[in-house]
Formats: sequence, structure tokens, C-alpha cells
Amino acid sequence: MKRLSWPRRLPIDPYILLLLGTVALAALLPARGAGADVASGASTGAIAFLFFLYGARLSTREAMDGLRHWRLHVTVLACTFVVFPLLGLASRGLVPVLLTDPLFQGLLFLTLVPSTIQSSIAFTSIARGNVPAAICAGSFSSLVGIVLTPLLAAALLGGSGGGFSADSVVEIVLQLLVPFVAGQVLRRWIGGFVVRHKKVLGLVDRGSILLVVYTAFSEGMVRGVWHQVSPARLAGLLAVEAVLLAVMLVLTWYGAKGLGFGRADRIAIQFAGSKKSLAAGLPMASVLFGAQASLAVLPLMLFHQMQLMVCAVIAKRRARDPETVPPGESTVREHAAAGTGGRAG
Repeated sequence: MKRLSWPRRLPIDPYILLLLGTVALAALLPARGAGADVASGASTGAIAFLFFLYGARLSTREAMDGLRHWRLHVTVLACTFVVFPLLGLASRGLVPVLLTDPLFQGLLFLTLVPSTIQSSIAFTSIARGNVPAAICAGSFSSLVGIVLTPLLAAALLGGSGGGFSADSVVEIVLQLLVPFVAGQVLRRWIGGFVVRHKKVLGLVDRGSILLVVYTAFSEGMVRGVWHQVSPARLAGLLAVEAVLLAVMLVLTWYGAKGLGFGRADRIAIQFAGSKKSLAAGLPMASVLFGAQASLAVLPLMLFHQMQLMVCAVIAKRRARDPETVPPGESTVREHAAAGTGGRAG
């Protein structure tokens, strides 16, 4: 008999299942009173440690080497922090027909979040695109997003984003940017340890995100935030996000072609320029939105799963394209990369 194992091509990211389980736990057993204070303090520490790890992992040398392909990186950054936010602002016209104002704010915040790293690399590899470019593009986007996302939120969300205010920018600097810089400074001494134990530390940063989700959704349950969302509104949000993803996939692919990029670069631009990072967005939302964070991160969580499922299909089709697959070439690399495609980025 064959040994049972987790399906490699499961259409739902296992980490998303953990996130949904955490949301369910917060709904059934939300943190209250002193427990809420402990969870909030632990969440703050977890966020700082998470971005410290990000700083310790990012190789400054690799980032500088990637500057040689600056046109590609500028294109990805423009898609992530210009085109996406413009589409998010345009969705304001859907309030109150399809979206409530809190859901619109969450959708707009989604468009301000940096791109993914892991899943962009995995899908670019599966599709036989420019993997080094995808690595650098994702890293640059994450680095720029630590500063640019809160600044864009201050400009576009203003004082309407739940607990968001101009002071949140200072809080972002203290909780996210300072730990990140500390990680970069100490990377000379701890970088080797981080690389050797990246699987264990990967579990730590994913656990940190789960703690952030539990704290945010607990506070939302205690304050009755979820009574604002109906099944019809959720269906409307899903429809809007499906259109948003489709538009970005088309723009990144054909726009890159119009700019003169080759096929391998276009693949990297499409996957890095059309996705948003759940790992970076959740901690930022926790700081920026306070009590409204549970509603603010809902659009991001839904979009994250949607982008993984759609991009997995696109990547596999690109891999079978005659232009990218030489006759008789093995598909071992595709299957190897598929094992990493479900990571939350």
C-alpha cells in the first residue's frame, strides 16, 4: 500500500488553513481582559522579532548585485506601489454598492502592501523565468515597503483607517524598521546561523504571524467588528479582488512586453508585480489599524489565497509553453519548485 502523504498540489495553501483555524479560535475563545493585554504584548514582540529576522536574512550583497537589472526592479516597484494603489483608489466607487467603507479601507490597504518573495520565486522557477531577478525584485519590494507602505497609508487612508493616525508612522519605525535595521547590522555575526537554521526560524516567523492574527481577530470579536460583514458583502469583496488580480496579471504581462522585456523577465515581472505579501501586510495592519485590524486584513487574506491558486495554474502553463521548454527536457525542476509554491509570502 502507498504511504499516505499531504497532496503536493492541494489547491489550498496549508498555511491558509492554519490562519483560518486561528481565526476560528479567536471567534470561539477571544482574548479578553488581562489575557488580551498579554496577547497584545506578545504580538508586539513577535512583530519586532519577525522584522529582525527579515533584516538578518536579506543579503546586502545580493541586493546590490540586483541593481544591474534596475529597469525590471523599477517596473515591479511601479506595479506594486503605483498601479495597485491607483486601482485601489478607483474601487472607492464601489462603496456602498459592493463594499462597506471598512472593507474598502482593507482593500485599499491590500494595494499598498509590498510584493511576496517566496511564492514569486517559486512560480518564476516553475514557469522557467528569470529567478535571480525575481529574488531581487521581491527583496527590494519588501525593503521599500517597510518605509513606503505606512507613508502611503498615511497619505491615502488618513485618519479614517480605524485606529490609524500619523503617529502610526512613528510606531511603524519603532516596531518594524528599527528591528529590520538591527537585523541588517547584526547579519555579519548571525547571518550564518540564520541561514543554517532557516527552517526552524521559518516556523518561528509563521508562528509570529499566527499570534498577530489571533490578537487582531480577538479584539475584533470583543468589539463586535464582525457584525459589520454579511455573506453578500464577502461575495462582493471576492468579486472585486478577482477583477483586481486579473487586471494586474494582464497589465504586468503585456505591459512588460510593451516595455521590451524578454520572456524570462516578463515572467518574473508578472509574478512579482501582481502579488501581495501576507507575511509583511499582517504585522503592518496590526500596527496601523488597531481595533479594526481584523477587518483590514480580511481582504489581504482572501487575495493571498486567490493569487496562489491562480498563479500556480499560470506558472504550470508557462512551463509547458514551447518557447520555454526545450524538446525532451525533464520537468523535475518544475515538480521541485512546486513543493515551495504554497508558502505564504
